[in-house]
Amino acid sequence: MSGRPRRALVVVVALLALPTFARAAGAATCAPNAAVAATGPRLGALDPEWRLAFIDGELARSAHNARVWKWGWSIALGVGAVVNLAPLLWVPPDERIDWYTGAFTNTVGIVPLLIAPPDVIGDSRELRARLAARDGTDVCALLADAETRLVRDAQNQADGRRWWLHVANFALNAGVGLFLGVGFHHWQNGLLQFSTGAVIGEIIIFTQPTGAIGSLRRYRDGDLNGGAAPATTVGVSGRF
Repeated sequence: MSGRPRRALVVVVALLALPTFARAAGAATCAPNAAVAATGPRLGALDPEWRLAFIDGELARSAHNARVWKWGWSIALGVGAVVNLAPLLWVPPDERIDWYTGAFTNTVGIVPLLIAPPDVIGDSRELRARLAARDGTDVCALLADAETRLVRDAQNQADGRRWWLHVANFALNAGVGLFLGVGFHHWQNGLLQFSTGAVIGEIIIFTQPTGAIGSLRRYRDGDLNGGAAPATTVGVSGRF
């Protein structure tokens, strides 16, 4: 092939590839969401697909732990309610209120777990669905949504251990103890209900998963793989 046709062929190939190169260049960087509060320029320079895959994976792991926590405690409290109701046919009538109260407090403990589960459970599921049906959606738009979810889930997990939850836990169980003590003069059982209920409540609070908090901290620092940059571009489907 002579020099002129060869040069013409190169020009044609370059023109055909230009849109692909333009898209790749446009998706090369995505500025972090303002809510992320990145700690430096490193994060914005990382591959958007890699960042998206990181958030997807971290939320999936945190959501799994949250589901185990939610259903584990729901089942445990449900069993506790049944255990309190089981002896009712054999205990003296004047003691039945103690067992009814125990079943009631266990049931009350289940309610927030079911009606207000950790946000990461729903966010992880919704993000995974968006990624599965992306169909040409701009990667920066998907990444901004994923970053918003990561920040929200980290805040939700931090709020799950705030001081007011501990106060509410002790207030609820103190009310149960006073109900039995003042209302029925069952001070011994009232004290037992208060102490065991408060301890179980604190354990529930402190065992709540907080993985999204650490994930957000690593993401802000641009530490998505122990500080190492990826050797190649990694897509979401390739990592998970």
